[in-house]
Amino acid sequence: MKIEVLGSGCKRCTNLASDIARIADELNLNIELTKVTDIAQIAAYGVMSTPAIVIDGEVLAAGRLPSDEELTQLLTKIHKVQ
Repeated sequence: MKIEVLGSGCKRCTNLASDIARIADELNLNIELTKVTDIAQIAAYGVMSTPAIVIDGEVLAAGRLPSDEELTQLLTKIHKVQ
């Protein structure tokens, strides 16, 4: 599962990436996590507000920090689909 955190590199974006990594570890999920800070790449996804989460090329959240519970549900749901 390829997960990208889109954002400027601010504390919120960094915290989101850390939360995703921690929850994926707790769920024993094998993920490839990258942070995207390039404005052109972020714009290519159509994201106007960061931080944003892209999983396997699909923007699933933008402009907010999802709760741990929401991240768990999101990662579990995506993992089951694969």
